[in-house]
Amino acid sequence: QVQLVESGGGLVQAGGSLRLSCTASGRTFSSYVMGWFRQAPGKEREFVAAISRSGGSTYYADSVKGRFTISKNNAKNEVYLQMNSLKPEDTAVYYCAASSRFITSMRDDYDYWGQGTQVTVSS
Repeated sequence: QVQLVESGGGLVQAGGSLRLSCTASGRTFSSYVMGWFRQAPGKEREFVAAISRSGGSTYYADSVKGRFTISKNNAKNEVYLQMNSLKPEDTAVYYCAASSRFITSMRDDYDYWGQGTQVTVSS
């Protein structure tokens, strides 16, 4: 069992930056692929980024490539999402997720989810 808690959301102007953090409980954090998803009002939850168990491989949605960076610290049981050049369309609740499978963008492949943190980008 893994429990995930996100933090770092908030209100930022377009063009600004935020760094989200996700802290995991349990001693097997390094055995999970970690991902970030987001859900805007009235829309389905969509993939943002994922990182492999070792942190050596990353995978991004086209909409955030070049602006967002995912990273992890296995010693601290933490995964991060650095978000730069934010746009109003990035406004959403951002969720951290853990998968016991392979690095993937598929929502159903993730076993554990956090409660989410709100990111609002004003124009």
